[in-house]
Amino acid sequence: MTQPSKKPTQFCRPSREEAEQAVETLIRYAGDDPTREGLLETPQRVVNAYAEFFSGYTKDAESVLRKTFEEVENYDEMVIVKNIDLESHCEHHMVPIIGQAHVAYIPNNRVVGISKLARVVDIYAKRLQTQETMTALIANTIQSVLEPKGVAVVIDAGHQCMSTRGVQKRNSSTVTSRMLGLFRSDSRTRAEFMQLIK
Repeated sequence: MTQPSKKPTQFCRPSREEAEQAVETLIRYAGDDPTREGLLETPQRVVNAYAEFFSGYTKDAESVLRKTFEEVENYDEMVIVKNIDLESHCEHHMVPIIGQAHVAYIPNNRVVGISKLARVVDIYAKRLQTQETMTALIANTIQSVLEPKGVAVVIDAGHQCMSTRGVQKRNSSTVTSRMLGLFRSDSRTRAEFMQLIK
């Protein structure tokens, strides 16, 4: 007999005051006193930090890519922005994911400002997620908005959920990739990209 599916709960963003109270609760849970001098302003600081850490929820990655340039002298080779620093947070433990992204696309009659590719990485990085999801979202958004001949995204990052807790493998890194269009169908294009980001 099939179980009835659960209805999703209604999401409601708490107030700043509620968020600060939650931080106080966590301080007490950790075993400390939120009223001692060194911790008095910690709830406010943590909530301020969260606004920065998770600013990607308030931004639209697609709108960043909409301003493009068509006067490019028929340029049709790959454009790569590599070594884009990123800081994200794991959705399972809410601890940092720190690494770099390499993003490439092959234009189809129009290009986008290269800083916009870094902005798209930032927008998706500043959310709670897995690295696999972040990689796919970056690539899929570039493909959807620019409609290029291909998109490639590789992310190489360290996860503090692995390095500071659990298995505690401090030197490990996780590499994820998403290849679309020519980067998926043409092995030579994919190999050229992988060589160029080394």
